[in-house]
Amino acid sequence: MNKGFPVLGERLPTLKVQTTKGDMILPDAYEGKWFVLFSHPGDFTPVCTTEFIGFAKAHDKFKEINTELIGHSIDGVFSHMKWIEWIKEKVDVDVNFPVIADELGRTAMELGMIHEAKGTNTVRAVFIVDDKGILRLIMYYPQEVGRSIDEVLRATKALQAADIHEVAIPENWPHNDFLGDQVIMKPANNVDLANERKALKDSKDVTYLDWWFIHKDINQ
Repeated sequence: MNKGFPVLGERLPTLKVQTTKGDMILPDAYEGKWFVLFSHPGDFTPVCTTEFIGFAKAHDKFKEINTELIGHSIDGVFSHMKWIEWIKEKVDVDVNFPVIADELGRTAMELGMIHEAKGTNTVRAVFIVDDKGILRLIMYYPQEVGRSIDEVLRATKALQAADIHEVAIPENWPHNDFLGDQVIMKPANNVDLANERKALKDSKDVTYLDWWFIHKDINQ
């Protein structure tokens, strides 16, 4: 049974973990950086292997946006190490990010990764944590469906853009069919702000659809 369920907007619970890169304390180990913690059902399984190859190939792209990767499963550290060696030998891909060994399932229980209806292994969970240790996004995939690493990367970029520019991010940004790579001004939540937004109706810096729906280039 899950111990609990992490909550968006709260600090990630403090986790003391053993990894293929040594012992770590999360989220403190990544202070000042974003990180993506993702779980997989088991080492030496085909779908998980494709995901690890995908994450490893995208590792540099995550680093470019000040984001680290850390994997997790309830397998032991020696199994992780051997599996990483296998990926290098068979596919010639280096897995350079740490992988948490969680044989007793403590971290999995803390983060709600084990869903009894799906068995005793972890589901494919994704936790995006910001540079202050705050949990910003959670995704859960079943064991039978692999994740899109591109979507994890896109979501991380979108969260960062929302913070930096104080905007809202549309569907599939920056490739939204309606708005392209533009972003949305956060909707007004009171009458005074709504009236301020109405004054933008003739502005050349934004596209005004209504006081609650104004979009613009990300740097405007």
